[in-house]
Amino acid sequence: MAMPSHETAVTTMEELLALPDDGLRHELLEGVHVVTPAPEFTHQAVLGEFAFALRKALEGRDELQVLTSPADIVLSPRTLVQPDVFVVRKQPGQILKQWSDVGVPVLAIEFLSPSTAARDRGAKRRIYERAGVAEYWIVDLDARLVERWRPGDERPEVVSDNLVWEPLSTVTARVDLPALFARVLGEPT
Repeated sequence: MAMPSHETAVTTMEELLALPDDGLRHELLEGVHVVTPAPEFTHQAVLGEFAFALRKALEGRDELQVLTSPADIVLSPRTLVQPDVFVVRKQPGQILKQWSDVGVPVLAIEFLSPSTAARDRGAKRRIYERAGVAEYWIVDLDARLVERWRPGDERPEVVSDNLVWEPLSTVTARVDLPALFARVLGEPT
């Protein structure tokens, strides 16, 4: 798929938000315009399973909401991201109506693809950490694992079995990674 061409560079939030909808994912990473084509089928299938598992675990917990991109999550005047899956905190009973209501996610998840792996592990990881995202997961479909980053980590925790997330003292989400990957991707070869 060909990338769109722009006569002038996009370096500000205003320029980014003024772009016409072209079906591609546009992000501004510390003033750098990044365009990503539509993801592969397996990327979206695994993404859907993660979102479903998190929604199920958070069922009845009105203060946390699971969302997926496309989204316009503004983390600074020069940074707008579109995490694949993310969880936001809200007041019980609050109805979020626009992206500016979302704030900083408590969990951001990116699913690796060949075109995004370096950015997901580099610039985006640093951006999420600086913004105060409590956990950042990088899902590696090929290795069938999750790299879990928390603020201050020098290296990720690598999880390949049961992924346990405790966003609140009264909430625990569990994801059986081998079962999830087998369900969507088939048995490992």
